[in-house]
Amino acid sequence: MVLDPGDDAVHTHTALAAHHPPSGRITLHPGPGTTSETGLAHDLLAALGKPPLLPGRFPAGRQPAWEAATAWINALPVNRLIVLRAHRLTARRTMRLLELRALTGIHLTLVCHRPHLPAALQQALQTADYAITADFQAARRHYYGTPAPVPQPAEEPARPANRWLTLPALDRLVSYDSPAPCTAPCVPPPIVFRHRPPPTPLTEQAVQEVARRLSTVTAHPRLAAALAAALFTGASFQQLATARPGDYDAAAATVALHDRARYTDGCASHRVPPWARVFLKAAVSFARLAPGQDQHLLAGAHDRTHLLRMAEAARLRPPQPPVGQRTGPVGRIQWDWRERKEAQCYDTMLTRHQIPPVL
Repeated sequence: MVLDPGDDAVHTHTALAAHHPPSGRITLHPGPGTTSETGLAHDLLAALGKPPLLPGRFPAGRQPAWEAATAWINALPVNRLIVLRAHRLTARRTMRLLELRALTGIHLTLVCHRPHLPAALQQALQTADYAITADFQAARRHYYGTPAPVPQPAEEPARPANRWLTLPALDRLVSYDSPAPCTAPCVPPPIVFRHRPPPTPLTEQAVQEVARRLSTVTAHPRLAAALAAALFTGASFQQLATARPGDYDAAAATVALHDRARYTDGCASHRVPPWARVFLKAAVSFARLAPGQDQHLLAGAHDRTHLLRMAEAARLRPPQPPVGQRTGPVGRIQWDWRERKEAQCYDTMLTRHQIPPVL
């Protein structure tokens, strides 16, 4: 706990300057005009670089914003959270932050811009283990975690935000297959691609850009993990929906997808590349924390539309048909072009080999 008796601007400026998520530091400046706990969770998601709202259906209509923020903090290398204007926090908001600290182990620093702790803070902190300082240098060490701030890397040049990335691995995201999840315990072997080609590996440049876009396009850990998994498995939405939270093995860095009817290559485990592990880790944490979200690791039955919208918001798409073969409104992404093209080729082959009836 940092006391700033004179509401000195240097405290606020120093705390804001400490904000650097890649270095593990988050500074939260709660938005004015609301005392809701959900509003504070939205502010925290924004500080993490996420949109504040989660798409999808949730029990009782309550967005699990706190659970999503907690899942991301568990997955990301974030270890310090500084909260400004703590004297304005209600007791319930403060309790939420203390719960976050208990669940994630994050170093929490509340900055109270008053000479004394207000009653709401005192009430919330009754059972908490904390220390108070009014010394600026001590406060600075709380903000940065070191006596002197580590030099931050130079900002990367701005990338064109509206450039589409065409990724062949998304060819089968919208597919007509119908794999079913396993009802009994299943420990599948490593994937062997027999009936479909393996997904095209991403280049290093594409990996960096995809990871950046997935990190900023949604606050929903499960949807981000689903799209990441589609890129390194080449799986359809239906097969992504077969994964359960226990199907991610963090130690082995593998995720299992199921296909007991062998529509594609059967139940199999897929190696999770390093860039995608943060998304899988966040999805596992979210499934454990959020009410009613423990049945699916990557996607639920009602998530397909949200997943495709998220992919389009991130400007990620599968290869598109040539201009002369496109159907529908101009600019619409055709997610099933590969599937329709293969179906047409199959129909043509059957017609060509059909034996004419004997008269």
